[in-house]
Amino acid sequence: MSASPDHHGGPGSLPSGGSGTGVPVVLLHGARTSSTMWRAQVRALRGGRRVVAPDLPGHGSRRGEPFTLDAGLDTVRAAIDSVGGRAVVVGLSLGGYLALTVAAREPSRVVGVVAAGCSTSPGGPLTWGWRQAVRVIERSPDRGAWLNRTLVRLLLPEQGAADVAEGGFALDVMGDLIEEIGRLRPLRELPAVTCPLWLVNGRWDHFRRQERQFLRAATGAASARLVVVPGASHLVSLVRPVAFTRVLLEVLDECDRAAAAEA
Repeated sequence: MSASPDHHGGPGSLPSGGSGTGVPVVLLHGARTSSTMWRAQVRALRGGRRVVAPDLPGHGSRRGEPFTLDAGLDTVRAAIDSVGGRAVVVGLSLGGYLALTVAAREPSRVVGVVAAGCSTSPGGPLTWGWRQAVRVIERSPDRGAWLNRTLVRLLLPEQGAADVAEGGFALDVMGDLIEEIGRLRPLRELPAVTCPLWLVNGRWDHFRRQERQFLRAATGAASARLVVVPGASHLVSLVRPVAFTRVLLEVLDECDRAAAAEA
């Protein structure tokens, strides 16, 4: 894919097409992955709108940087600014938590939110278990590289595995990332989200435990919807890319109509 001349997603952005008239889109990847996980969605959106997929701190082309919550949120803001200052923000897992946070704290920047795989509050029992697992994995000689390769091969379809592997895996960032994300309290911040909100979870996602609470907490959202994708696990956009992209296109059509009505 070739970058468009006006594409400025900050450091480590996935090149994308996009100079169309639709509402711009920012795609935020999950932990350990990178912007390349969104290749199927970028291909589907190319030409109809501006799209940017930045690498978050410590990931992809930014491996070696520490991950901090402030740096992650700054990356999201820079990506939104790069496409004109307002966008639909789509995030998976880590990216979903960041998308919800920016939408709550800076609602004028966000036209709509698609938050996938992030319907569990950080800091609870699931996060505690994740932290313990990371500590064990980081003590292994290869820092978990073999385990990561094995899980990718077993859990993802061939194309999804190739896309996510293209940007490399951030195996050294998880300790800091879990501590930083543990500072977030999405259920407290969700009432401040004013744009349309879609929670998109795989049927077998272990991070959908509080999805109904998240939906009820979005009291200020123009609309709030839950979509559960059959047969999908946590990495819903990679496991069921066609189904996920179909949801995304429906979201964008609705946001485009709302933007046209406001103009």
